[in-house]
Amino acid sequence: MSRPGYITLPIITVLFCIGYVYYTTVFVAIEGWLRLSTAAGLANAAGFTLLTLVCIATYTTAVVKDPGRVPASFVPDLERPNTAIHEIKRKGGDLRYCQKCCHYKPPRAHHCRVCKRCVLRMDHHCIWINNCVGHENYKVFLVFVLYAVIACVHSLVLIIGSATHNVPTEEDLPSNDSRTSTIICAVLLCPLSLALAVLLGWHIYLILQNKTTIEYHEGVRATWLAEKAGNIYRHPYDLGPFENLVSVLGPNICCWACPTSGHIGSGLRFRTAYDLSPASTPI
Repeated sequence: MSRPGYITLPIITVLFCIGYVYYTTVFVAIEGWLRLSTAAGLANAAGFTLLTLVCIATYTTAVVKDPGRVPASFVPDLERPNTAIHEIKRKGGDLRYCQKCCHYKPPRAHHCRVCKRCVLRMDHHCIWINNCVGHENYKVFLVFVLYAVIACVHSLVLIIGSATHNVPTEEDLPSNDSRTSTIICAVLLCPLSLALAVLLGWHIYLILQNKTTIEYHEGVRATWLAEKAGNIYRHPYDLGPFENLVSVLGPNICCWACPTSGHIGSGLRFRTAYDLSPASTPI
């Protein structure tokens, strides 16, 4: 296993794919169909270049940014009046304590066996960024996936258009290298676009319920146990669809698609459905 922050084969693979798709889209598909010398070709090339740069920037940030470290001095404040709930172990009812890190776990924090430490609001460990997706880098990870989906669809449209829009004459037939590059790129983009779109849809679904991937799986079991006991389980951090979006993406709708994270707070406490003050914010 590679330590977080190190360059790994999956990271090199992602960067190579970004470079390969960019080259094929701009210098093969656009040049062969719209021509880079035309306004339409130049506009598409500029738009796709911007998308690629945003993807590289957000991907790099997701790789290098710490997902959220639990302070060594963290201790749950049981006497704080506005602390509505404390997460406890399923067995014994004790406050969650990490035996490996030797400190208490804040709400929604989990220990990552790969990173070998606890991560605030941990969603999952992603091999493609060799890092956990957690409190500090969740939004930038989501923004990367969003722009990657847009870039893949844009590239596919240009590649399909270049292959079907005009039937070339014998003089204008593309070289074997160009045809091979286009075919390989299309074969790569089809499953990649589908996988990224499914991943994006999955995380939008989670955000609308204010859940992480770990909490989703825990909620399945909690729902089953509640129904077995004749009760109804409700995810404690579900504030309603819009408030859930605001808590993850920020209060400014215009910045939802930007990799900003000034709104997320410390990650040691989160608003819950049981808070007495709906207007309270994470601290």
